[in-house]
Amino acid sequence: MALSILAIVAMVIDARFEVLTPVRNKIGIVTSQLYAVTNIPNKIWGTIQEQFSSHSELLAENERLKAQSLLLEQKLQKLASLTEQNVRLRELLNSTSLVDEKAVVSELIGIDPNPSTFRYLIDKGSSDGVFIGQAILDAKGIMGQVVDVMPHSAWVLLITDNNHSIPIMVNRNGLRAIATGTGEDLLEIRYVPNNEDIQVNDLLVSSGLGGNFPAGYPVAIVSKIEHDNGTPFATVYAKPTAALNRSRYVLLIFTSRQILDNNHDTDTSESQQTPVQEEITP
Repeated sequence: MALSILAIVAMVIDARFEVLTPVRNKIGIVTSQLYAVTNIPNKIWGTIQEQFSSHSELLAENERLKAQSLLLEQKLQKLASLTEQNVRLRELLNSTSLVDEKAVVSELIGIDPNPSTFRYLIDKGSSDGVFIGQAILDAKGIMGQVVDVMPHSAWVLLITDNNHSIPIMVNRNGLRAIATGTGEDLLEIRYVPNNEDIQVNDLLVSSGLGGNFPAGYPVAIVSKIEHDNGTPFATVYAKPTAALNRSRYVLLIFTSRQILDNNHDTDTSESQQTPVQEEITP
């Protein structure tokens, strides 16, 4: 009670005469310093909380950036793949301008697991007009021919398979021969007399004999010639011009004569498998 009366008296005196103003100022200075001192623990605690919060946010941000970086790398890899695919499609599209016959683009969708057989599965079949014996090309040259046809897919035997042969001729001088697969990344040119004019780096093109392969398409380039005095024939090896192990998109070639033959014999074109070896003489 006494303190209340004393406080009221002091307030009245301060309001009327302002004699307590210096005292109030000094008390304000002391209390502000005291408040600053008492607030130090609170500031320290706030700073610690902020540091922990910032560290947690940085860790979360770091994890988010890592995930984002991984997604971007995955998209970049896909973009690189699409770019390469676009280049191959452009090469294939340009090659169609050099093909006189009708051509349809197909995609490789499988490989024969048998290591002794060189066969690819493509995504076009009899429903697309594909028939047995049909020639397959990529942007660089002849790859092989269709040997088995199903409604929506077909098996292609590559020219490097042991059971495949293709009639060819030397583009430089028209010398005709048979190129046979070796089971490796090479073709063997058989029955070439030792005195025939054939040289390393000669371009071999399809001769058109036999009817399966249209004439004039690149097949291989002569890489090695061996002469044996004990035999009348030279052993000639050639490397295929087609990218047999890299091409994903191929061209199915439709010649006018093959289309007519296929229309006359649709039953055999869907399921029958014909011999690949062609009985063609040089």
